[in-house]
Amino acid sequence: MIQFYYNLSPNPMKVALFLEEAELPYEAVPVDTRRGEQFDPAFTAVNPNAKVPAIVDGSTTVFDSNAILLHLAEATGRFLPAPGDAARGEMLSWLMFVATGLSPFSGQCVHFRHFAPKGQDYALERYVFEARRHWRIVNDRLAERPFMLGEAYTLVDMAVWGWARMVPFVLGEAAFAELAHVKRLLDAINARPAAQRAEALKSRHAFKAEMDDEARRFMFRAVGTGGA
Repeated sequence: MIQFYYNLSPNPMKVALFLEEAELPYEAVPVDTRRGEQFDPAFTAVNPNAKVPAIVDGSTTVFDSNAILLHLAEATGRFLPAPGDAARGEMLSWLMFVATGLSPFSGQCVHFRHFAPKGQDYALERYVFEARRHWRIVNDRLAERPFMLGEAYTLVDMAVWGWARMVPFVLGEAAFAELAHVKRLLDAINARPAAQRAEALKSRHAFKAEMDDEARRFMFRAVGTGGA
């Protein structure tokens, strides 16, 4: 059985969606990052980067959410283009677009909008601009096709879904007004039973909700307990 180390943030949730879509048996192992559990030696032995998600699949350990999606897709032969299909290049390109652009810029936008100490005007402007730019690229892509790679629902859509759920928190409540195609994809995936089962992970474990000094110390070590 797969061990799935998770919390409820966007990157673990996209892995949860794949696990549910593929109906793979897994043990959900909560890692409460606001309590510093990501730094426990038992977890850093799985992921030396001390971030969720991570999986242990038999003798194979994988961390980074997009690497996990690709591993699971290749292991099951599901939710990805067939070997030799020209769409594989598109799949890899868009998956890496999420991994290296959409996800980190959205995450930094969240940090500087909601948690960073005041006085970070340039950083905030930069990350809001880049997050919005990346989401507009996704929106334009979806304007011409139902899913990121065309007619087929794939791991790339799952990767986008993890963060699309958070667009109003990333860019503000009005963001979907200019990202109608992203919202359409989000609604379509949310209607899938697997997505509803993935979201039900919220009821399995009571993660710490408070962003207090303890949580800041563990989550934002560069700024310590001040600010935010």
